[in-house]
Amino acid sequence: QVQLVESGGGSVQAGGSLRLSCAASGYTYSMYCMGWFRQAPGTEREGVAAIDTDGSTSYADSVKGRFSISKDNGKHTLYLQMNSLKPEDTAMYFCAASTVDCADYALYTRLFNYWGQGTQVTVSS
Repeated sequence: QVQLVESGGGSVQAGGSLRLSCAASGYTYSMYCMGWFRQAPGTEREGVAAIDTDGSTSYADSVKGRFSISKDNGKHTLYLQMNSLKPEDTAMYFCAASTVDCADYALYTRLFNYWGQGTQVTVSS
């Protein structure tokens, strides 16, 4: 089993920045593709960014150029740096891990086996 715990969410004004962290524990050797997803009330969970074992990254079009995903393998921690935040970025953000490589499915929720509880990000105009 893998446990994922997110932190770093909060409230920020439009144009501001936040850095989310996701600490992994348990059978971390089984993690391959890792990603960030978000879900606003009344909407489906959507992929934001993902990173594969070789460091390759994928981003949703809505966040390209503003968000950056990275990981520290030694600390078993995944990060999401969010810059130039917009009110439409407001959502609960979830960290996820998969036991397979990202391949062409990096932003698909069905790829991921493990999920954190989420951290709220609120961006005001």
